[in-house]
Amino acid sequence: MGFGHQSREVVEENSPRKKKDGGEEETGCWVKLRFMGSCMSSRSRVDNSVSGRTGTHYAESEPTKESSGDQPVVLVSSTTTSNGGSASSTPKFSEELRVASQLRKFTFIDLKLATRNFRPESLLGEGGFGCVFKGWIEENGTAPVKPGTGLTVAVKTLNIDGLQGHKEWLAEVDYLGNLLHPNLVKLVGYCIEDDHRLLVYEFMPRGSLENHLFRKGSLPLPWSIRMKIALGAAKGLAFLHEEAERPVIYRDFKTSNILLDADYNAKLSDFGLAKDGPEGDKTHVSTRVMGTYGYAAPEYVMTGHLTSKSDVYSFGVVLLEMLTGRRSMDKNRPNGEHNLVEWARPHLGDKRRFFRILDPRLEGHFSIKGALKAAQLAAQCLSRDPKARPRMSEVVETLKPLPNLNDMASSSYYFQTMQSDRSRSSNITAKNGIRVQAGFVTRNGQPKRSLSSLNGPQASPFHQHPPSPKPKAKEP
Repeated sequence: MGFGHQSREVVEENSPRKKKDGGEEETGCWVKLRFMGSCMSSRSRVDNSVSGRTGTHYAESEPTKESSGDQPVVLVSSTTTSNGGSASSTPKFSEELRVASQLRKFTFIDLKLATRNFRPESLLGEGGFGCVFKGWIEENGTAPVKPGTGLTVAVKTLNIDGLQGHKEWLAEVDYLGNLLHPNLVKLVGYCIEDDHRLLVYEFMPRGSLENHLFRKGSLPLPWSIRMKIALGAAKGLAFLHEEAERPVIYRDFKTSNILLDADYNAKLSDFGLAKDGPEGDKTHVSTRVMGTYGYAAPEYVMTGHLTSKSDVYSFGVVLLEMLTGRRSMDKNRPNGEHNLVEWARPHLGDKRRFFRILDPRLEGHFSIKGALKAAQLAAQCLSRDPKARPRMSEVVETLKPLPNLNDMASSSYYFQTMQSDRSRSSNITAKNGIRVQAGFVTRNGQPKRSLSSLNGPQASPFHQHPPSPKPKAKEP
């Protein structure tokens, strides 16, 4: 299961990553038109199954030509559960899903009607799990209702030929079916009929954090909103690590898995890779290495030893993305800047140098104290020594005051002087006719944005791309 935009690629450990035609790595994408073909194949399968025909497998999505920074990593041993064993019988599913009995159980025809027959206009996106459709159901029931009434939901259909299989699907239902917290997305229910497997979630109107940070044409998120989102996501992880009945390691923390409600409250989604944390005198969980390039903790990638501090490292990466406006991995950047953590690490401990790597689209509208605190926190979370990283409850306490700080850099003499120095140095023409001016790159006099437009649009599931307004954030 996956709320994020990536399809998870499965390869044997230590083998090279698979590539699609043209040499581009498969990244997945939520752009509606790009995936219309494969989702319409899914729809044809749905129609055939309802009419009594033997359904065919969902078609895999076409590879995209755009390269996203957060490439999925799945390095697994030969014991990995294959998708070929995913199509189990309904009785077996019911037995395995007893733990999620409090969830609503939908019929397939109800969800077909709720999404208006899985029509193209209802399509929200596609990921490793399958196609995602917008639908409407009764507030407290399972019956479909007229669009615009009742409860708005996001319905995911399992792509049997997809890259996320039965085990991940069960993990999604198990964790989200039993964990309730304001900063975790709500799983409303599921459907199991024959080989149909669908999941029903609350609809998240603001989409993913990834979209607001990197989608072409999006307005820059205000500083207070960025810190509010960081705080909400931190609360979600802290709950999983320290407050849940059994500790949970999320294992796939990234911007595309942080969804936003109408008030920009952050909620964690996609629990397909989640694992129970170590208990008793155990210090770690030994498991196959899974996650996303650029976000996975280095010690976990090297050893397969998973701890809650692995999530803390991933949080540090996301916090750094929010501070800089850059992706964790971006091959479109100049040499030496592809890996965000390695590029930014030398700047995090230097006050003057750090301000130079902040997202230029903020244009000085950020708290000086807050930015310094956030930079120091990111550096701690990204420590190469896992034991030196803070607990997520400590991260929450550090972040709590940051959304409400008002010492804006734009009114600071120090910041104005620094900007003036930067402006003078940026007017120096570099080699090949390139020069940098206030967040833009110009080549032979032609301006080109240097930030989120580099990777192209990345649409999100469960929303229909509202603009990024600039509300004033308040601590929830």
